[in-house]
Amino acid sequence: MMKKKNGEHPSGDIGQVILLVVFIIVWVGDSFIYHKSTFLSVYVPLFVRLALFMIVETCAISLIRAGHVVVHDVEAPPHIITSGAFKLVRHPLYLGCILFYAGLVLSTLSLLSLIALGGIFIFYNYIASYEEEFLEEQFHEEYSTYREKTPKWIPRIEQSRHDLSFLS
Repeated sequence: MMKKKNGEHPSGDIGQVILLVVFIIVWVGDSFIYHKSTFLSVYVPLFVRLALFMIVETCAISLIRAGHVVVHDVEAPPHIITSGAFKLVRHPLYLGCILFYAGLVLSTLSLLSLIALGGIFIFYNYIASYEEEFLEEQFHEEYSTYREKTPKWIPRIEQSRHDLSFLS
């Protein structure tokens, strides 16, 4: 498999689009049409589910915005970004996407959607690992140090309290 110059997985973009379409079909179908696995929603009031949805979606949007970095200065040598959301997790954009799906799952408590989310997480973990190999080859010790200090998916609580400035 040939690597792209920027280190993205060659099938990453199309895979994300396909998984989005599949997830939406499963979520809408189960949550609003067939109701095959939404029985838990009877036990959790709608206002609680919607509050959780709004909190998770707000976090997701913040991570997506903070993690979507575009390089403007081509004269500067490329370097690892370790500030903002990248100080909390190594893949804030992908984590934001996963949280977006999780928010939808929480809003209706569709277990079929939760299963789909599991598959989506596996895919994102796969493409993130692929990209990390590229970054390791590109930046060697700099990326190894960053990788040791920064979690891949779940921010450390003690670190997170002090590093939420990217939310504003």
